Amino acid sequence: MAMNVFFFKLALMVYAVATVGYFVYLYTMKEEAARGAYYVLLVGFGLHTISLVARWLEAGYPPFTNLFEATSFLAWALVLGYLVLDRRFQRQGRVLGAFVTPIATLLMLYSSFCPKDILPLPPVLRSLWLPIHAAISLLSYGFFILAAASGVMYLLQEREIKKKRLGGIFKRLPSLETLDRMNELSLKIGFPLLTLGIITGAVWAEEAWGTYWSWDPKETWSLIMWLVYAALLHERLAVGWRGRKAAWLSIVGFLTWLISFFVVNLFIPGAHTYVEWHG
Repeated sequence: MAMNVFFFKLALMVYAVATVGYFVYLYTMKEEAARGAYYVLLVGFGLHTISLVARWLEAGYPPFTNLFEATSFLAWALVLGYLVLDRRFQRQGRVLGAFVTPIATLLMLYSSFCPKDILPLPPVLRSLWLPIHAAISLLSYGFFILAAASGVMYLLQEREIKKKRLGGIFKRLPSLETLDRMNELSLKIGFPLLTLGIITGAVWAEEAWGTYWSWDPKETWSLIMWLVYAALLHERLAVGWRGRKAAWLSIVGFLTWLISFFVVNLFIPGAHTYVEWHG
């Protein structure tokens, strides 16, 4: 077994343990469970980082070239984003781990079923723009998942308040204000990264194909996603949108990302289709 795959599988198992830990915390609200889950997640993140570095060294090129690598890096980016939010919101943000770690684990599980062969790199991908464009784009996706997760939590908490259920999940979720701030911070980090990812992709496209924009399906859906998040951020900053509307639009943006990342990359022929050279 390749070293990168070995550490990948270790990280997957540790993320699964961290998920259980966060669920225990969500059920019991005991600080010991939260701390334990957090430190287990840190161990998993470290193992995952080693896996990505090992993959890069073994392949001789950055680990962004097929669905296994991209999905694995996305899970890594999601956990990194959560750790950023956890540090920012501390105790109030810990419950978010119960929503984020299952997603990271599922992404890793999905990635584990993808082809893991290291193949010769196609000429078009032999560029310094590969790690720059891909890493920035995938990092932005991680923060958009966090925005959607905090949006879902907001809607759940709002429903509990409207129904005057001031026990159960109400006591476990952060306040509406905190959830809204989590959502806003995730967007403020994710949107500039997405913008930079699109710009670097355009520069790379001009270098590779002689045109900045060709309306490739992936480019088109990236633009749609950018417009959704641009509208959301504009309404937040200029109009003062808060709460329910922002939460719903974050979820809409997440759905556009799902189409862009999974449907377009896998099933719609184009320059970004993973199956074109990785089976």
